[in-house]
Amino acid sequence: MAAGNAEHFGENKLAAVVNGKTLIEHALDAVPAGMLDAVCVVTQYDAVEALALRRGFRCVRNDRPEDGLSRTVRLGTEALQGDCDAILYLVSDQPLLRRESVETLLRFYRAHPGHIVGASHDGKRGNPCVFPGKYFSELCALTGDVGGSAVIRAHTGDLLLCEIGKRELADVDTKEALLRLKK
Repeated sequence: MAAGNAEHFGENKLAAVVNGKTLIEHALDAVPAGMLDAVCVVTQYDAVEALALRRGFRCVRNDRPEDGLSRTVRLGTEALQGDCDAILYLVSDQPLLRRESVETLLRFYRAHPGHIVGASHDGKRGNPCVFPGKYFSELCALTGDVGGSAVIRAHTGDLLLCEIGKRELADVDTKEALLRLKK
């Protein structure tokens, strides 16, 4: 998911650099494409689309990012639901997220199909999350600036957590958060 307006950041945060790579490069590097039937990047940015296409990923253009996170979730879900029994939703502002951790999350989901699986640390859920197909219609029905967390809150009994490193869950919503992450 790489389509937001980054209102709290003040500019396209996906171009921000951490450890010599942009946030979007970190996000695409974390995708274990070999474990997935399809990868779709939802974005409003030409540069992100070009980078994703060079890596062989499908792209969907979010022409209305002002509609909020729900539109990004809906566009990605609609693009993949015919190809997949479950969808991994990975945000693009977690530059410390490692591919190995995403692989662990996917293996955990495969051991517990039918459950929502979220990355976590010490019981605190973060991203990415995997949603089985039975939730696709709810994900597509979201409106406004809400994402999968709304579906998770409605189905807490179906949520399983998969532990990963605390720093990997850190996201960059503001320039201050970016500076803290670089320390």
